[in-house]
Amino acid sequence: MTDLKPHIHALHGPILITGASGFIGANLFHTISAERNDVYAVVQRERNWRLRNVPDDQIIAADLNDQNILKNMIRIVQPRTVFHCAAYGAYSFEQDVQLIYETNFTAMVRLVELLADVRFAAFVHAGSSSEYGSNSAAPLEEAVRAPNSHYSVSKGCCAEFLRYSGKHKGFPAVNLRLYSVYGPLEDTSRLMPNLVQSALKGQLPPLVSPAVSRDFVYVDDACAAFIMAATRMNPALFGESINIGSGQKTQIADLVGIVRKEFGVSAQPNFNTMQNRAWDLEEWYSNPGKAEALIGWRATTSLEKGLRHLANWIESLGSIGISDYSKISRQGKRRSISAVIACYKDEQAIPIMHRRLTDTFRKLQIDYEIIFVNDCSPDASADIIRDISASDSHVLGISHSRNFGSQMAFRSGMEMTTKDAVVLLDGDLQDPPELIEQFYALWEDGYDVVFGRRVKREMPRILEFLYKAFYRVLAAFSYIKIPLDAGDFSLIDRRVVRWILTSGERDVFIRGLRAYMGFRQTGVDYIRPDRMFGVTTNSLTKNLDWAKRGILSYSNVPLTLLAVAGAGLFALSLLWVAATIILRFLYPDIAPRGVTTLLISILFFGSINLMAIGIVGEYVGKIMLEVKGRPRLIRSAIIRHGNITDINGPLPHDP
Repeated sequence: MTDLKPHIHALHGPILITGASGFIGANLFHTISAERNDVYAVVQRERNWRLRNVPDDQIIAADLNDQNILKNMIRIVQPRTVFHCAAYGAYSFEQDVQLIYETNFTAMVRLVELLADVRFAAFVHAGSSSEYGSNSAAPLEEAVRAPNSHYSVSKGCCAEFLRYSGKHKGFPAVNLRLYSVYGPLEDTSRLMPNLVQSALKGQLPPLVSPAVSRDFVYVDDACAAFIMAATRMNPALFGESINIGSGQKTQIADLVGIVRKEFGVSAQPNFNTMQNRAWDLEEWYSNPGKAEALIGWRATTSLEKGLRHLANWIESLGSIGISDYSKISRQGKRRSISAVIACYKDEQAIPIMHRRLTDTFRKLQIDYEIIFVNDCSPDASADIIRDISASDSHVLGISHSRNFGSQMAFRSGMEMTTKDAVVLLDGDLQDPPELIEQFYALWEDGYDVVFGRRVKREMPRILEFLYKAFYRVLAAFSYIKIPLDAGDFSLIDRRVVRWILTSGERDVFIRGLRAYMGFRQTGVDYIRPDRMFGVTTNSLTKNLDWAKRGILSYSNVPLTLLAVAGAGLFALSLLWVAATIILRFLYPDIAPRGVTTLLISILFFGSINLMAIGIVGEYVGKIMLEVKGRPRLIRSAIIRHGNITDINGPLPHDP
């Protein structure tokens, strides 16, 4: 195999690897990071088992389907080389058609367009031999493609876009059409790990037709192709597609024969006991001549040697077993939750909140993280969060540069979450963490949003009446259905969180925005207790401002009422004029006269005008707030593992 060290050191850094939690992306990351430290693994939510021991500062959690996150990531990292390995749809159970095109094509187009505006060296895209579809018998790169799946179409679109970008816009990109890559870190539900795992036990798994063929490429050879394509990037290479395969046609029958010989398996194969995939073909192998001509690459690892390397990796998994390393097996596992707690003057409550949340999540036996957002609290909240994070790796802290309010605190935490759902709680313990157990059960039943419904509050009756009145006025005025008595305390599925974070609003009203998103929603009744410590930070003025924000954000009724009032008063004034004229002629002594009538009329219509201007002004003020484009929030520090890290600029997640 080619000595890659000189090529790795020749790469222009910083280096981004998207889809780094995947099989090829993870292998590529480990190969490069063994030689240099300016390489970053981009993952959608969190590191998985393939990146278990990677340092935190080399992991970037970023949803590539979110343009704002992409833009900030590029601005902050300023990558010179990108290996784009993110993909969806290569597995038979990945059937979301919209997500196939969004992830494979749309996200890549956004990424390339953003990279075109920076000083850039190389973009290497993980294409697929599936682009050829049914025209799969050693096709040249210029051959006519015959797509046979949505995945095939999406990858073909990527190839055409990169060709356009490279040939017509001079963008340094190449598309590698990967054939059947296999090796360590591969999803263990796939053919090769499954076959080798069985062979190590002296068995053979169910198999498809013996005539189905593949072109197998060991993963180290595939990683070499990525690296060599980047280091040899030149204008002649811009926009090209290159086959990355061995050029060897290997039928399933041939593969089983090699495995039986290599591992001493006496069991006879059971062909046709497994259904062929829709895109399985009998003639599926490469013509790799262009790869050697343009980038000096060819596959050097024999199938026998590659199978041995794969077997060594499988054996290294030990008693854990390979089932934990499969997307299929993980589909049935209990989903994970991120708890986001908005903290302001809650130093006494934070340790209790942490303990109660931890007990709840452990009772549910789920993976979790706890994110405390210190909204520039004047007490010792930051120090307490730091101390807790030192002893509990599940805890992350965020500090704001000033007080941005609870709504921005929730958004700040949501942007940093990595789990399957988010639970929002106030830091004063008025939202009981134990209720999450009921939220979780309803989430498992198929609801996307589960909110807490405050059927009673432990507070003076007059205040409780005013709160209930607000929710009913808001519901009556709003152009969307906002649940009565529902606060921010809720469990929100990841896909709903993603839509909430795409909202461009700066004056955020979470409970309204949550209702606006739709999806399946339900509520859980509870009695909201009084604060456990201290006094409420909400004053009458703040509560009125809160009510105003909710009504103005989700209702046009005030403006409609003004229009109706204007039309009504205009009609009334016409009647008044007509009545005055008639009275003047018929009953001269009864008709209104004098300055009193004039003053009353002026005061009445003047008050109406001032009120109308005030209401319109409130809407204009909200427009002003939105169009200024100032940062929604500013994080001053991240707290993790007992360390407070100051932030000198926006993170990739920041708006």
